Amino acid sequence: MTAVPESTPPTAPAPKRAVRAAFDKAAPAYDAVAHVQRAACDRLLSLAGADPAFCPNTVLDAGCGTGYALPGLAARFPAARLLALDFAPAMLARHPAGLALPVCGDLEHLPLAPASIDALWSSYAIQWCEPGRTLAGMARVLRPGGRLWLCTLGPGTLGELRAAFRAVDGGEGAHVLRFTPPEQLETHLAAAGFRVLHHERATLKAWAPDLMSLLKDIKTLGAHQTGARRAPLGKAAWARLSAAYEGYREAPGLPASYDTLWYLAEAPPGPR
Repeated sequence: MTAVPESTPPTAPAPKRAVRAAFDKAAPAYDAVAHVQRAACDRLLSLAGADPAFCPNTVLDAGCGTGYALPGLAARFPAARLLALDFAPAMLARHPAGLALPVCGDLEHLPLAPASIDALWSSYAIQWCEPGRTLAGMARVLRPGGRLWLCTLGPGTLGELRAAFRAVDGGEGAHVLRFTPPEQLETHLAAAGFRVLHHERATLKAWAPDLMSLLKDIKTLGAHQTGARRAPLGKAAWARLSAAYEGYREAPGLPASYDTLWYLAEAPPGPR
């Protein structure tokens, strides 16, 4: 039996080495299952281009993964120099050639000079980090008045799986990753000096024909790796989990919901 997503405390980021290993391993198959990630990215690109008067010279894609956003950013901001940062080398190796300067680095410790970029793009990445530290670092590298284009996951993500696990052990979903509520995220944005210009929230869904396939897709996306491994579920527990999840079946299949938060924000007007 394949192991299911493991537990983590509600506010604790996943261990860095585990996350890097998960995404390095996931890189070859990532794009084949990243349908929700692409939809979230497409919406963020639409929002980022909504202000035609803002013309950045330098744009950083922070947590760029396999580089899906880079062609869109290059087309939307043809005069900008693109930098693409990820701490999983296997993800960087899959980038489209020549679109951006690849940087292998940590989102929580951006290897860039203060006030060195005009815009920072980050889609489905900061949920793996401590948000306060990460946003403060983003404010540091942005020039005064620069733009932050941010997409991340909210606490409703994988809610079906969390609820289904209650049928297995009566718990409150400790088996499933927890994500920062928008109220806390906005507090961190304000503390870093950002002024929120626009925000949205929506639930995006992926589907699979059965629970095993759904969990395999989650694992391929790297979302399962949060620390010490749990033992695989026993046969009876797996049957209860599968039966509970069947109650969420929709016409396209079994759903996995991604509670998605988008933010457009302006960097602090001066050094932090």
